[in-house]
Amino acid sequence: MIQPSLFSFLRAAVLGLALVLSGCGSDTPDYTAHDIQGVMPNLAFNLTDENGKKVDADDYAGDLRLLFFGYTNCPDICPATMARIRAALGGLDEAQRDKVDVLFVSVDPKRDSLERIRQFTSSFGPDFVGLTGSQEQLRALSKRYRVTYGYGEPNDHGFYLVSHSSAIFAFDSQGRARLLANQSETIDQLSADLKTLLAHQDDPKG
Repeated sequence: MIQPSLFSFLRAAVLGLALVLSGCGSDTPDYTAHDIQGVMPNLAFNLTDENGKKVDADDYAGDLRLLFFGYTNCPDICPATMARIRAALGGLDEAQRDKVDVLFVSVDPKRDSLERIRQFTSSFGPDFVGLTGSQEQLRALSKRYRVTYGYGEPNDHGFYLVSHSSAIFAFDSQGRARLLANQSETIDQLSADLKTLLAHQDDPKG
């Protein structure tokens, strides 16, 4: 899950940015999600996609990218969040949906084979791409966005739970961090935020 310190950091940083922008008379769009422009670093990673190809953030440049950490054995948060994203994308027109990639990063490489990840993402639609990597690569990415993940104790059948971030990070076509949506944001709110971001993502002040 997202650490409380992350939200405290974001609230303070966003408040500071809001004061600066209001002092400059800037007119920025309203979002339900947390506006993290200038707070979080640009999208950057070196991972393996669900088809076994080595990829980095530039392979998805030009599109709005939604980043979500999870694992395919997740009993609740992951399938619910992926379904919520799919429903939010359903509120966009076809041209808008074509400009959005959903990057699902599995933080359970021990159990999540590429085939399993591919089966998981395909159940949500062609806009969803599964990614994974070594522990070193995954730890570096999670640290970059100030989230954590960890593994529970296996039960008698070897099954274990993975604690992980439940946030959805949104990056614009240039890879700039723009929004952080939490679990309280409704489907309609998320869809509205995506529409607004798509309309303003090429505006450096938007």
